[in-house]
Amino acid sequence: MSDSDLMQLYSRRILALASDIPHLGKLDHATGSAHRRSPQCGSSVTAHVAMQDGRIADFAQEVRACALGQASAGVLGRAALGRSRDEIARARDELQAMLKSDGPAPAAPFEELEALLPAREFPNRHASILLAWEALLDAIDASA
Repeated sequence: MSDSDLMQLYSRRILALASDIPHLGKLDHATGSAHRRSPQCGSSVTAHVAMQDGRIADFAQEVRACALGQASAGVLGRAALGRSRDEIARARDELQAMLKSDGPAPAAPFEELEALLPAREFPNRHASILLAWEALLDAIDASA
């Protein structure tokens, strides 16, 4: 990876998202929790969720990931409350398509994921970027 590739991949926008992750920590009253780890890079995310009427009423995440994984978790953290499982799964699928199939950036309220477009060129980073989404979906499933 050249220096210019690294500069593009770790843009100021990505680093800003990574440095401001909402809902960090644990959730004492969680109805479901799940842990995901990427064997490829060692990044990990634990998601805690409290569901009410099929929507995320409360949410917390423990994020130990690279800047790309942290940026993705930051976007998720800003938009997760009030969302249904289907909305989170759709955004995860759109993110995956953006990374792997040259799809468009996810729709609002997850449009900030567009900052991760340069990661398309680095498939070894995709698992870390998707980690928070997978952990949250698993936590929602565990709360059912």
